[in-house]
Amino acid sequence: MARIASIAPVLPPHSYPQSDITATLAPLLTADPRRRAVIERVHAGTGIATRHTALPLDAYASLTSFADANDAFLREGLALAGTACRAALAGAGLAPADVDFVLFTSITGIGAPSLDALLVEHLGLRNDVRRIPVFGLGCVAGAAGIARVRDYLQGHPHDVALLVSVELCSLTLQRGDDSMANVVSSGLFGDGAAAAVMVGSARAQDVGGVDVVDSRSALYPDTAGMLGWDIGGSGFRIVLAASLADVVERHLGPDVVDLLAAHGLKVSDVDTWVAHAGGPRILEAAARSLDVPEGAFAASWESLSRVGNLSSASVLHVLADRLRDGGAVPGSAGVVFAFGPGVSAEAVLLRWPEEVA
Repeated sequence: MARIASIAPVLPPHSYPQSDITATLAPLLTADPRRRAVIERVHAGTGIATRHTALPLDAYASLTSFADANDAFLREGLALAGTACRAALAGAGLAPADVDFVLFTSITGIGAPSLDALLVEHLGLRNDVRRIPVFGLGCVAGAAGIARVRDYLQGHPHDVALLVSVELCSLTLQRGDDSMANVVSSGLFGDGAAAAVMVGSARAQDVGGVDVVDSRSALYPDTAGMLGWDIGGSGFRIVLAASLADVVERHLGPDVVDLLAAHGLKVSDVDTWVAHAGGPRILEAAARSLDVPEGAFAASWESLSRVGNLSSASVLHVLADRLRDGGAVPGSAGVVFAFGPGVSAEAVLLRWPEEVA
């Protein structure tokens, strides 16, 4: 067992209505007025009201190379990660020197040294802190990150860990690409970051939060070409198949049922759902697959409307909202789930502790 003691979601300061983002980005994707009409229709259909961007909206027209975009990722990403980590540690009553392990994830920028290495000096972490930077898990990494940090803490019950996600999706915009995948991507993904403090069982009694009980990982066959990046000279070009929602609907239910059954639980026993806000079709497919009551994913729908799909940071933002609400019944179960390239999935079983820390 491990415990999530605190989560700090953060967003860049630049926030815009979806319609303003569309008006700015559509001319960068195409000069064809008919295709612009398609972009406007697709963006409006996402159900997103506002999104945050790493840079001021008028800066994207001059962001013409992968090098420039990645430089912005490292600069802005470090600042956001630092803000999230400081807030999460303060929320858990801990200091940077208390951290023993850092798992950092992003799929929207790269660096060597990676951002987690830069965070050591930026935050004042110990120079013997263990670090694992992760690239490639994509949207699933928020849920998978919780699960993998739990795995680490199982063997290090006295340790403190930081899970850090930075996703600056706007910086992956592909100019001159009006393919449907890029049109959907440019209207769906937002920028954000999050940090979660997790502690091993020996320290759980010292903090509040929620316990991470178990997890399940899945990699679905014959889906490698359905979701991910085509990486080239222009950076990260989105791969996004229209049939992704069908994969979710076919597989998610059995995976979650298997996870719950191992602990004597059924879908109807889950009080708190933390669904990756992947988009309307993904949330609808997940609801059908699990046969959950209407409103079960309300927090994820609200997050999608307010900030868009934040990739790996999405479930951490939603879970932070659920923890802040404080409405979970002691002893009740929760499930976090997300999807990523592969196509892969991760489901995580949570339980709210009976005792008050």
